[in-house]
Amino acid sequence: MTEDMKINFRPATLAEEIAQNIRTILSTPLGSAPFARSIGLDYDIVDEPLPILKARMSGVIMMAITDQEPRAEITEIHFRVGEQDQKNGRLQPIVKFRVAEGGDSG
Repeated sequence: MTEDMKINFRPATLAEEIAQNIRTILSTPLGSAPFARSIGLDYDIVDEPLPILKARMSGVIMMAITDQEPRAEITEIHFRVGEQDQKNGRLQPIVKFRVAEGGDSG
């Protein structure tokens, strides 16, 4: 999410395709994608205190990725919150995943 998001219509690997889909999920507010209103994250909780927001956002991210990109198995979610991010009220999720067993079929 810290890089420019360029869509690759021919990803070289399944992992690259899944990573691109996860970036799309994380950067799309739920209900904002025309013809795909179920894609994205519900940002209604963003005004919570930081410790509560991290816990709740982890759950929101986990559920969204599980529902919207079932080929990904989330192994870790943490947040980068640098000094400048705190000043700007920015919370950057770092999501680590692996391709789920059977994820390459279909």
